[in-house]
Amino acid sequence: MKFLVLSDIHGDVDALDKLDEKFKAADAVLFGGDFAKFEHTETALPVLEKLCSKHETIFSVLGNCDEPDFIEKIEEKDISVEGSLLYHEGLAFAGSGGGSKFTGTTPYERTEEELVADFDVVENAAEGADEQGHWNNLILIMHNPPKDTKCDMIPNGMHVGSEKLRAFIEKTCPLAVITGHIHESAAIDQIGETRVINPGSLAEGKYAWLEVEKKADGLWSVTKAELCSL
Repeated sequence: MKFLVLSDIHGDVDALDKLDEKFKAADAVLFGGDFAKFEHTETALPVLEKLCSKHETIFSVLGNCDEPDFIEKIEEKDISVEGSLLYHEGLAFAGSGGGSKFTGTTPYERTEEELVADFDVVENAAEGADEQGHWNNLILIMHNPPKDTKCDMIPNGMHVGSEKLRAFIEKTCPLAVITGHIHESAAIDQIGETRVINPGSLAEGKYAWLEVEKKADGLWSVTKAELCSL
């Protein structure tokens, strides 16, 4: 399957129009949150509407710049995986929305416990994991990045990601993790066998492309992951 990977649109509906050919080529879109521009939550709805007009299969969470109750809007559009576990074409998708508590100046800042609790549905799933609790076919979407990768580093070199989200990834070994939030850390990295992708902010012209396939042995693998720009 081919995925267009986006995050941090921040109200820039025009950027979406520049990706029309990529939308056509993708089997689905993975969006890591932040529909709204910083301190302008009213810009979230136009982005949602434009995004949903571009593709019929989207998996999304909210970002820290989005109002928590905006979850109702993305649920109405049937694109939310926040606190949910959805299955599509042999793959499973789950999501965690919002960002970790920091300045308190954005509307959707959460504790570490709240961030990882969105994945309780994965831990409680009746099927999907192997005997070790690993999920070969799972793609996680989390606005807040996990700790200690290339995807959570701010300019001074400090890693600001979530320790609990990283621990969850190490425990479940998903196929891939889509994140965002830290604009300056657009990168592709690994946690064990899990590919971690921060596409960067689409408002800054950055996005990513991910391709996965099911092998003859029944296991999924990442066949392509790359950062792109407009």
